Amino acid sequence: MQHETLSNGAWADMTLAQQMANIGSESYRATKWLAKGRSDNAERAFERMQELVDLTIAYGRRNSPNRYSLLKEICRFRELFCKAFLDSNLTELSALNHYLDHFAKIRA
Repeated sequence: MQHETLSNGAWADMTLAQQMANIGSESYRATKWLAKGRSDNAERAFERMQELVDLTIAYGRRNSPNRYSLLKEICRFRELFCKAFLDSNLTELSALNHYLDHFAKIRA
């Protein structure tokens, strides 16, 4: 795990917007490296993004009344991103990154 400090509780202390913005940073990196043909870097960023998604599923908004909706949305995002990444579909990856851009704007 590359995000060990976050798994010790720091991730759960972040807002959902902060969590999603961090996921977006890694997804953007994965897409950028994939577009440049640097599959080694793309795969590492992809793995880091997956770790952050896992942390969000495990720790994100545990006491929230909307937890089910959150889990449904983050799992659907993961499904779409994984398919697009494995297919090297840069158009779809860009669309998913655009979705995550909204969280970065909320966080700012």
